[in-house]
Amino acid sequence: MFTTKKKEDDYMTQLDKVRKWVSKNEVDVAYISDPKSIEYLTGFASDPVERILGLFVFANKDPFLFAPALEVEAIHDTGWEFPVYGYLDHEQPFEMIATQIKKRVNHPVQWAIEKNNLTIDHYNAIKNQFLFANFEKDLTPFIQKLRLIKTADEIEKLDAAGREADLAFKIGFEAVQAGRTEAEIAAELEYVLKKKGVMQMSFDTLIQAGAHAAEPHGATGMNKIKNNELVLFDLGTIHQGYISDSSRTVAVGQPSDKALDIYKVCLDAQLTAQSQAKPGMIAEDLDKIARDIITKAGYGDYFIHRLGHGMGMGEHEFPSIMEGNKMSLEEGMCFSIEPGIYIPGVAGGRIEDCVHITKNGCEPFTHTSKELTYVG
Repeated sequence: MFTTKKKEDDYMTQLDKVRKWVSKNEVDVAYISDPKSIEYLTGFASDPVERILGLFVFANKDPFLFAPALEVEAIHDTGWEFPVYGYLDHEQPFEMIATQIKKRVNHPVQWAIEKNNLTIDHYNAIKNQFLFANFEKDLTPFIQKLRLIKTADEIEKLDAAGREADLAFKIGFEAVQAGRTEAEIAAELEYVLKKKGVMQMSFDTLIQAGAHAAEPHGATGMNKIKNNELVLFDLGTIHQGYISDSSRTVAVGQPSDKALDIYKVCLDAQLTAQSQAKPGMIAEDLDKIARDIITKAGYGDYFIHRLGHGMGMGEHEFPSIMEGNKMSLEEGMCFSIEPGIYIPGVAGGRIEDCVHITKNGCEPFTHTSKELTYVG
């Protein structure tokens, strides 16, 4: 558990928007279950694991947080000014939640939930308390849109997380040597970061050497670095609740002509797409810019994922930068631009910056050089 200090006006304004949505849509109760949504709206960050954490919002009554008793004081420490109710592990949380809701709304019928998050188990538990309630309304699209445009304060935190990622690349590149395992390099990278006060990675650090890098969602392992191959780094940190996410591919010795060509095409696709991202562009058109470059070079079948994903408090947020997404990019949107080429048994490469859309273009959060760097 940790707390995120957001400016009070920021989260209260966003919470007020939820209350207005509840009123406009004639909802009796909005049940917000996603810990990231709760953090965004309240400033309190926690991963409850198997325990229950919920934010309940009403049109004309004060919202309340419901949490494990062991986190109640931490919630108060964030400055949350509305009621907080805690429960002990042996108690029945949904019965207690129902009691508090009925004090505010006698017969709540119309509910809104986060359909992309609420588990079936928890859905059934709350429905058993309100047998005649309607849970058809989905709060997810509204929350996604709310989080889509970042404030200046959020951009500042994302910039700081980006600087931490740049530091991580420097440490990691210096640790690469033929004969060392991917796991050794990842361990050294994270150990040095922790000594410098960077305590959390936003996801497991990914280091893949040679043909192993052709598995885009592979895992760092005991694979040894060899001379004359590419090594892929994909990493990020968490800074005051906001993440960084970036990829670089470096060379040890003299990689094959094929591996170098993969890198050259991937770099061209990434730089071109990033230079074209701006307000008014359609998301799928940005994907097409990078994909066309890779396809023209003969590697289209090996670019097997979308160009990018939204990011902010989470490493994968709304929207997706991909074919079929006709959303227009707006100032303040934050997302990754990460073309990759993955040829099984040969090599893989990916180059990624997360960016935020500005008035005239975009700016990256990470600034480590994308020209092929030789290490080891």
